[in-house]
Amino acid sequence: MEFLTDNIAPIMFGSLIFFLLSGFPVAFSLAANGILFALIGHELGLLDWVLLQAIPERIYGIMQNDTLLAIPFFTFMGIILQRSGMAEDLLESAGQLFGGVPGGLGYAVILVGALLAATTGVVAASVISMGLISLPVMMRYRYHYPTAAGLLTGAGSLAQIIPPSLVLIVLADVLSVSVKDAYTGALFPALMVVGFLLLYMFVLAIIKPEMVPPLPEEARTMKGSELYISVATSMLPPIVLIFLVLGTIFIGWATPTEGGAMGAVGALLLAIARRRLTMEVVKGALDSTTKLSTFVMFILVGSSIFALSFRAVNGDIWIEHLFTFIPGGELGFVLFVSLLVFVLGFFIDFFEIAFILMPLIGPVAVSMDINMIWFLVLVGLNMSMSFLTPPFGFALFYLRSVAPKEDYKDEITGGLVRGMRTQEIYKGAIPFILIMLLSLTLVIIFPEIVTYNLDAPLDVDLDTINIQLDTGGDLGGDDPWGSEANDPWAN
Repeated sequence: MEFLTDNIAPIMFGSLIFFLLSGFPVAFSLAANGILFALIGHELGLLDWVLLQAIPERIYGIMQNDTLLAIPFFTFMGIILQRSGMAEDLLESAGQLFGGVPGGLGYAVILVGALLAATTGVVAASVISMGLISLPVMMRYRYHYPTAAGLLTGAGSLAQIIPPSLVLIVLADVLSVSVKDAYTGALFPALMVVGFLLLYMFVLAIIKPEMVPPLPEEARTMKGSELYISVATSMLPPIVLIFLVLGTIFIGWATPTEGGAMGAVGALLLAIARRRLTMEVVKGALDSTTKLSTFVMFILVGSSIFALSFRAVNGDIWIEHLFTFIPGGELGFVLFVSLLVFVLGFFIDFFEIAFILMPLIGPVAVSMDINMIWFLVLVGLNMSMSFLTPPFGFALFYLRSVAPKEDYKDEITGGLVRGMRTQEIYKGAIPFILIMLLSLTLVIIFPEIVTYNLDAPLDVDLDTINIQLDTGGDLGGDDPWGSEANDPWAN
């Protein structure tokens, strides 16, 4: 009993890992583990039953969280956009625009991936859309298969870090920081990743042009003014949506939740304009959105119950003491957390990482005076990288679900096209994992990449400040208190 009392926090954490690895649903693992060890803690005299009365209040708090409303809005928007044909139009126009040069399809995929990320914020929607549309074209014209797979998964994973990423919303809520600040801090690192991807494609097109051949002349059907009009027409809707969602948030006209609502309405209007909004599409989008939102809520409730019991048995103190054994201070802590998130990304979803791990290590980061926006962006970059890591990277699974496995006859050329092997998808992800790792390293070495705009001093003209004291209805004259009797400092 003495051993159990002294080590209940690590035993509780270890049992959670056991439940997760056993395949038991995450939300129920968290809740059951929390309740079980609350009972054990009560029997050991470590906590009182009164503590458990906080569980309903916590659940009501989760349901009343306005920030989390952004998740269903952005999910719904992404699914509607996926089925409205916007990705198809963007890829076709960009492919025609850049297709005449080596690596042109690669440039198109990266740029369209960034635009889709900035409008949908959902990795699955980006990877599946681009995989269905671009992959057959790349395979038809003999793109190097691993490179094609890496481009699609790497560009699709940009939705993890480019605002309005769901990852950033969840992390901001868990770490108790402003979503707007999270978006602002992540913007430049995200653009840096896009720049590195374009640079990689540029270098590859010079060194190994046969791996990324241009489109043949007969495949470039649009030229001249027709091409430019097509590009402008296809670019306009996402730019408008980006302003509706991100522009209004950055300017301060809307909260992330309000921006998500406007984006959802904008996606519906776009689908109506393209005559692709049917009851089937709406029902499918609502069904997927409801499932994801319910999934998130159940994990949140479970993690809240677990965290309540874990803190009651001094688990937070145990975690803080545990990190004192890591050498290197703040840098050692950041490197360890980055490695931990990277490894966990092999096995569990980013929602689970955010709701299980972040509440435990967030207070440790706060106690070390680590800039929480910088810390949030580091974790977000790590989660983006985990979407690409074989064998369990989710982006790899998404592409595998739409990439043809068997050889097939191409409808355009009439030639036989070889199917794509899973090993080629895994191999193609490696250069893009290294690009993400380079970006992560630069953010660690140069925190200003994230904090440059957040740390900017306010430009305040002291000469224009006008401070007025409200003296109330009965108080007046030169004496702001009216009389000595009303002066709270008189005695």
